[in-house]
Amino acid sequence: MSLDLLSPYLVDVPRPIIGAKTVQIVIFREVLDYTVLRTEETRELNTVVTPLSVSRSEDVRRVAFLGTKQKAVESRELERMLRTAGEEAGRGELNCHLKDKLCLNCPRCALFGGTNVDSASEKIANIKHRIEYGTAFSLLPFEEIEEAITFNAIDDQTQKTGQALGTRYAVRPSTVFPSIVTLKSVTERELILALKTLLAAKNYGAETRIGGDIRNTIVGIAGGWEEIITPLELTLELYDRREELSGEAVAEILKKYQVYAGNPLKTKVLTPEEVDKVVKEAASMLLNKEFLDRAYADVAEYRKQQKG
Repeated sequence: MSLDLLSPYLVDVPRPIIGAKTVQIVIFREVLDYTVLRTEETRELNTVVTPLSVSRSEDVRRVAFLGTKQKAVESRELERMLRTAGEEAGRGELNCHLKDKLCLNCPRCALFGGTNVDSASEKIANIKHRIEYGTAFSLLPFEEIEEAITFNAIDDQTQKTGQALGTRYAVRPSTVFPSIVTLKSVTERELILALKTLLAAKNYGAETRIGGDIRNTIVGIAGGWEEIITPLELTLELYDRREELSGEAVAEILKKYQVYAGNPLKTKVLTPEEVDKVVKEAASMLLNKEFLDRAYADVAEYRKQQKG
């Protein structure tokens, strides 16, 4: 199995005490429709000043795709996936609801973490997250990817445009956000669920009803006892290679940063061919009753250790 390539960086069962085993998944998030990435009601895009690249130190503004915005979408996507798979497998309905009624007994809660009141003891129960997100930065500067779209009211009788209702600031299609999702002390089943979630999630941003389509392409995977690269470092490296965005370029960058690790001999960078095989294997894995039973049993064991 291709997933065996990452077995040294996975655990048999999740545990409350998190170890050093780490898997980093590198993703190109490509915008396929106008996408609004903002947090404030000013309607302006989230931006940050960074160097242009590793070789050019001049400051530029980039659009910031906050980690919280990535996590929120993918957490809900995994919840929906588990709910549908559970119903199809005859496990019944998943009684877990974001964000105030978490069950703390499903694979989503075990991976993304959560806090809730334990009804049996009336104590606050907590599961620490083992999936981490960093802010992703647009590959190109803000001025090259931002667009202001003005929308107007239409008169039903005359079909003429009236007064402008407002302006929507959005990221243009074809914009790329190099991104990294980091998994800490996860099982093989949790790795599979994380990869499936990344492939399945499609809608991001503040106004998904009229845009926000994004395609996630997994282009790199590295294992180790630590995170070997950050999203900003990845973006600055890729800017100098923007004419050759590929799995090969990502693998070369990961190997460059591999030598800076605290435990470089405990790290492994998968080749593009290996990445494709791992992703294909995870995507083809059926979320049948056997898989789900084992995944839920892992969470039950976690909770048992936690309470013990």
